[in-house]
Amino acid sequence: MPATDLTLLTKAAQKSGEIAAGYFGQSPEVWEKAEDAGPVTAADLAVNTMLVDTLQSARPDYGWLSEETEDTTDRLDTEAQFVIDPIDGTRAFIAGTKDWAHSLAVVRGGQVTAAAVYLPMRDLMFTAALGEGAFLNGSPITARPNADFADATILTHKANCNKKYWKDGYFPQCKIAFRSSLAYRLCLVAQGRFDAMITLRPTWEWDVAAGSLILSEAGGTATTQTGAAVRFNNPHPQLNGLIGAGGLHAQLLAQLA
Repeated sequence: MPATDLTLLTKAAQKSGEIAAGYFGQSPEVWEKAEDAGPVTAADLAVNTMLVDTLQSARPDYGWLSEETEDTTDRLDTEAQFVIDPIDGTRAFIAGTKDWAHSLAVVRGGQVTAAAVYLPMRDLMFTAALGEGAFLNGSPITARPNADFADATILTHKANCNKKYWKDGYFPQCKIAFRSSLAYRLCLVAQGRFDAMITLRPTWEWDVAAGSLILSEAGGTATTQTGAAVRFNNPHPQLNGLIGAGGLHAQLLAQLA
């Protein structure tokens, strides 16, 4: 990995925040995507345009996968790829809450090697490079070692608590909380503020690529809901759900039906 990949992502994330902040709270134009894929705003598209120009100009040989760019097979023939969500948590952005993020990653050989997740309205910049630890605004962060459900708080959506997903027909006895952005959920677990995050639906790579590296570099673990290692730049860029946790990870997997 070129030493400057993380610097490039961090600067691009900061610039993304400057653009998005100009739309935030200003009732930007909103469209509904086809096939119930959710909303997209003028801010998402403006950030995506800047990221295409900035990142691909800097690394023209890298492939490109972004939520707001039509996907092609070209990226499959590249040695490295950008995996980008211009605004993760668009519904939160539209609602005027602060828990949306810019999620930027570089992938090599299916593995994330550099990552930045930035929440401009909270002034939070999470970063990681493979083998170099995870940081929040320049300070190291560490996931919780807690492995006891009784003391745990898990970030998830209530739909994931449905008894059909869990052994013996009930969700583990712990507290739950919610944040719109999957990237932010992973970073909150990496920061040690929560014990785990769970999403059991098919999960787009751009939502979790950056956050998964930040969590693993913070000493946590991110896998699919079956416990398989997460690999990125797949022909169809979705994972089979995601379980991210510190010391609670093995117990969570064991409780899934």
